[in-house]
Amino acid sequence: MPETTTSLPATGRTRRHEYADKELSFPSRFISGSLEAAPALAATLPQPHGDLSTASAQSIAEVVRGIGQMSANTRSKRVQVTRTMLDYLSDFPGATWQERWDACPIAPGGVNSSDLSQELGFGRDLNTGLRSLICLRVIQPSLRAFRSQTFPSFATPFHEAQNDPLLDAFHDRVQAHDMSWQHKRNALNDICALLAVQGVSLSDVTPAAMLHHGHESRRAAVALGLGEARKVVFPGICAWNVLHAMGHFPLDTPTTLRAALTRGQLSVEDLIDRYPIRNQGIRQLLIDYCSRRMVETDYATLSHICYLLGSMFWRKVEQINPDQADLRLTSETYAAWRQAITVRDDGKPRRQQDDIIITVRSLYLDLHTWAAQEPERWARWVVPCPIPPGELRGLGKRRRRHDERTADRTRQRQPLLPVLAEHVENRYDHARRLLEQATSTPDGVSFVLDSRTYRRTVTESDRKIARHETPPIKVTDEATGRLIHITTDEETAFWDWASIEVLRHSGIRIEELCELSHLNIRQYQRPSGEVVGLLVIAPSKTDRERVIPMSPDLFHVIACLIRRHTRDGQPIPLVSRYDPHDKLWSTPLPFLFQRRIGANREVIGTNTVLNMIRRRCEALGETHPGFRDLHFTPHDFRRIFATELVNSGLPIHIGAALLGHLNIQTTRGYVAVFDEDVIRHYVTHLDNRRKIRPSDEYRPASPEEWDEFTEHFDKRKVELGSCGRPYGTPCQHEHACIRCPMLHVNPKMLARLDELEKDLLARRDRAEREGWAGEIEGLNLTLALLRSKRDESQRMARRPAVDLGIPARRRPKESE
Repeated sequence: MPETTTSLPATGRTRRHEYADKELSFPSRFISGSLEAAPALAATLPQPHGDLSTASAQSIAEVVRGIGQMSANTRSKRVQVTRTMLDYLSDFPGATWQERWDACPIAPGGVNSSDLSQELGFGRDLNTGLRSLICLRVIQPSLRAFRSQTFPSFATPFHEAQNDPLLDAFHDRVQAHDMSWQHKRNALNDICALLAVQGVSLSDVTPAAMLHHGHESRRAAVALGLGEARKVVFPGICAWNVLHAMGHFPLDTPTTLRAALTRGQLSVEDLIDRYPIRNQGIRQLLIDYCSRRMVETDYATLSHICYLLGSMFWRKVEQINPDQADLRLTSETYAAWRQAITVRDDGKPRRQQDDIIITVRSLYLDLHTWAAQEPERWARWVVPCPIPPGELRGLGKRRRRHDERTADRTRQRQPLLPVLAEHVENRYDHARRLLEQATSTPDGVSFVLDSRTYRRTVTESDRKIARHETPPIKVTDEATGRLIHITTDEETAFWDWASIEVLRHSGIRIEELCELSHLNIRQYQRPSGEVVGLLVIAPSKTDRERVIPMSPDLFHVIACLIRRHTRDGQPIPLVSRYDPHDKLWSTPLPFLFQRRIGANREVIGTNTVLNMIRRRCEALGETHPGFRDLHFTPHDFRRIFATELVNSGLPIHIGAALLGHLNIQTTRGYVAVFDEDVIRHYVTHLDNRRKIRPSDEYRPASPEEWDEFTEHFDKRKVELGSCGRPYGTPCQHEHACIRCPMLHVNPKMLARLDELEKDLLARRDRAEREGWAGEIEGLNLTLALLRSKRDESQRMARRPAVDLGIPARRRPKESE
């Protein structure tokens, strides 16, 4: 039997947190990935003005006098305060200025030189003098001492004092880089602070030195009480982007600091070691078992298997019986473990227990099978499986209960979806119009929008930003006095609207939404010249690519996304997306759901979309009782989309193709709330298929069949607009277009709808006079549907036209 050891304490802390505690002295998600943090080493000691380590105070003061461009009065004050700082250091022992600095109370950190100058009664502030000595490389402070001081403009005097051509080039690249003025300032300050603290030139700075500076800065900030560990911004993000763009880093260096800090995929050993296992023999068995399973699974599945076997199975077994030495569990141990997994760590009951049972049972059965092939490796672990076959009895019943809960969830949310869609659209429309009106309004001038009065407001910080770039637009609501950052509000409202609209009009998964790029948009031009927009969905869950014809609503949202990214005349930026499941970075692509966050452009994550939807539901819950204690998830839109497709008469096999389901039964589960309709459509489809389709139905289409296919789209054009019924299906509503949910009304025909409404009202008046109750009921239904379609068409007509700037086809020259 394998021996049991207690070398690893069962603390419940992962190696990730142990690494963070050791590196940073506090838990952090900003840990080194493939790069190890290490300070920079100077190839040549930087001395831009010679060796001043033992120079006289007068000599150093003269050097300070000749640096920078400033007024004579400012220059004189800077020289005087530098002399004061040197006189202060002269009172401490040491042969060099650095040794005297190390002996003074400011050097360890935690003491601000400005406060010290007041305590000692100096007439001048020591802060400016200390900054001059650091810029001249007379002293090299520790990072903690540097962060203890207040240097509002450290980068400018430091850059002027270095005489470093590479630093000059970095400064020019920062100014030309596509980021805000604040981020440009941060990039310069971070690099100058690194050079001063580590005592190197810019040519000595490596990616490892940048990581080391970031970790040490966060540790120093937490130690000095400048902020909580989770709220301290990791420095060097902007500087990393510029240095990488300059070609300063090696070619294999990640393009962003975030990518460098991402650990990526863990090895099987690291996945298992996230859960402390006392028995090293069992630990090695689980590593070997998962390593063999790794060949047939993806990383997300492998990580889940390691979690179930390492945490849910063996860690709980060792908590029950610390002396358990092999896989042979007694009936008492198994019963206690079976009871333990019924409750989550937070005390709530665990609904999904079948995955744990199936994974553990597979472990035992796989060892039985593998032992017959490789007895020397697996035979010693073969024991009877403690999980009886009857443990999974009732699995089908539990899955049916799960489907019932899902169906009930869909029933609750389907009537609320139009309310949510109207809310996000009205919110975005209001923010867009408010931004447009505020942009054209001078400072201090009031204007009215939707019966509310706003005043364009420019704050003092905006005036400072205006010296370098266009500041964000702000307005004040005069009714409440609240200052509104309308530029930010419009950006947030747009992404809320775009996310919900794409999800509900396409039925795609949340991962597929985040992976949408400009390359996924295709078009099909029919012989009649009509262009049909197509959305190609890249493989995600089923590894199967599919094509979705875009409805007018979906096409409008996609067009708005493209126009938003290309409104400055540039193509959609190429960015890399981090896959949270596979822990990998994608190749740079023109993703549609990307936005600027700080100095970087990043793809919107799945959790961000989930939080967007949750915030909108919470906001609606304040005024709408249906949204109280209820929220939508991205998958709810997919289930509602499938339900509406099948309920509107679309054959279920076409719905399965649009949703990307390999099994039609999966689609049936999505539309369980309309089970009778699903069965009826499916059976009707099978009957029609047997009657009209020959055995060689998959032969190439003949020209006559292709003409018939294209003519179908012409036959879908009716007086009021176009019919959305799929190919090969007749009109199931006997051409009652006003009542048909497949009718898409052309906004140009709104006047015709008014004529029809007038005629229907006249017919209802006569029916009321004659007492035709059945006729009145039918006319009321037709009127309600007509008005609903008119409201929808008016809403579409109010949307601003989106100009994508698609060029016209170039005419051939006469010579050609």
